[in-house]
Amino acid sequence: MRGLGIRVRFRPYAAPGGVRLTIGTEQENAAALAAFGVPGSDEKVRRAEIVRETRETKIAVALDLERAEPRIIATGIPFYDHMLDQVAAHAGFSLVLSCDGDLDIDGHHSIEDCAIAVGTALGRALGDKRGIGRFGFALPMDETEAQVLIDLSGRPFSRFEGEFETSHIGEYPTEMTPHVFRSLADGLGAAVHVRVQGENDHHKTEACFKAFGRALRQAVRREGDALPSTKGML
Repeated sequence: MRGLGIRVRFRPYAAPGGVRLTIGTEQENAAALAAFGVPGSDEKVRRAEIVRETRETKIAVALDLERAEPRIIATGIPFYDHMLDQVAAHAGFSLVLSCDGDLDIDGHHSIEDCAIAVGTALGRALGDKRGIGRFGFALPMDETEAQVLIDLSGRPFSRFEGEFETSHIGEYPTEMTPHVFRSLADGLGAAVHVRVQGENDHHKTEACFKAFGRALRQAVRREGDALPSTKGML
């Protein structure tokens, strides 16, 4: 072990019949596994952890595209928690998010900054985007129809077509919905087009977030190792 740069202490009571190692980083873990003859995985782990702190919000996000759980979201706005959970659930990734924002003033900053943080985490988790589907979805929800088109192009752009008659759903202002998708597009570096029509504002809002999750599922899905661009970069 010493020849491989790994030091193991003899502690018979700490791990009877085994060896106990303290691992610090992914690289150290891989080196230890290799020393025991355990082959590593060539598949890149797509996950990201970020902290975003301003005078208005303090946000921590942990996101893992290779796992469906856990999903634990606390923005301080219950309906928004539910919407972000819909995105992660339908996209099929793990999302842990906490936000301490200035809700005593308004929900705007928390909603906007959480969307930016989630988009940024998604972008970091995707890395060079090699092997992804890149594009992605339309879905009906009762009387509502929502369509979300995504291109993980590296070029942020957002378009939202739809109107809401209700000012709020719980503590969530419906006017923030277009802004959420613009913030996600900016953080992720993607073109995001959303179109929704229907009669019930709850259904319309939820359909947008669900469709976005489904579009993400298609766009981030591994389809090989090629970069999905004739330019040679995204």
